[in-house]
Amino acid sequence: MTPIPDRLSAVSHFLHRHLLKLILLSYGLAAALPGPGLRIKESDVLGLFGLPGGSGVTAPKVLLGLLLFNAGLRVRVGRIGQLAGRPGMVLAGLAANLAVPTAFLALMIPMLGAWHNPDEAAVVLVGLALVSSMPIAGSSAGWAQAADGDMALSLGLVLGSTLLSPLSTPATLHALGLLAPGAYAGQLHQLAGRGTGTFLAAWVLLPSVLGIAARATLGEGLAPAVERRLKVVAPATLMILCYANASACLPQAIRNPDWDFLVIVLAFVTGLCTLTFAAGHLVGRLVGADRAQRVALMFGLGMNNNGTGLVLASTAMAATPLAMLPIIVYNLAQHLIAGGVDALLRRADPA
Repeated sequence: MTPIPDRLSAVSHFLHRHLLKLILLSYGLAAALPGPGLRIKESDVLGLFGLPGGSGVTAPKVLLGLLLFNAGLRVRVGRIGQLAGRPGMVLAGLAANLAVPTAFLALMIPMLGAWHNPDEAAVVLVGLALVSSMPIAGSSAGWAQAADGDMALSLGLVLGSTLLSPLSTPATLHALGLLAPGAYAGQLHQLAGRGTGTFLAAWVLLPSVLGIAARATLGEGLAPAVERRLKVVAPATLMILCYANASACLPQAIRNPDWDFLVIVLAFVTGLCTLTFAAGHLVGRLVGADRAQRVALMFGLGMNNNGTGLVLASTAMAATPLAMLPIIVYNLAQHLIAGGVDALLRRADPA
């Protein structure tokens, strides 16, 4: 009989190796069978346990917290001390992570203002504004590790952006609101003020810190064993989260396809995602980073925590479910581009 740890390792390896395909499958399921996903999205967790409902503790929020707790549990506390030797590089990466997407959207606002359908333009702007304001994805560290990147720097970028997110996300949305005209400005300011900072503190920052604290409490003797058992949880949680949130917008987008809207979404998403990966490479050059550090910067700046963006969009913009479409497309695009960057790095340095 195969030992349970070996079976868990095999399942975990399968899930991580085929993660992009499984996310695509979850989106396909959301388009074809949205009912269960909508029930997950709208369910009140406390009500499921017979406690008073209406608390706002929905299943997607709990799933997001579980995802971030799991990410925090994977942080080796000893590596945090390694960041003391490169604070300038971490700060440069965090500054570029905020400035580059904001500048891109600021330059694109006039183009969106000229779009023939103001409602579609608003959806694109608000969706990508949410993407731009999200902390760096924990998956960026996985891509960086696979490409022999600097893991201490990668960790610093993920942790730094997560710690700053309750302040940086509303600030970014407000900044874009100051640049956007008319109704766009109102939507962005409203989104920034709808308890966004509190949401990020409760469902992103707190679970991440609890995960790090749990690993520190367990110690490096017990933590790896717990991490191995929970490694299956992260991709499964992400797939359920993608399925539940996509159920609100993909059926409508596929049932009544608006091709020019889909084209503009794809164009802006591809442009923004490509620019952020390129910015990571450029920042690395400017600060004199070595190859491993440039790899960490590229994946860090190029990948955002879109699971958080999806949950925030579904919470704050329930009346406009199509606002999640740019986030869904971006989630796929950043993994595809990350795969392309990884292939280029391997071709340039086969060793």
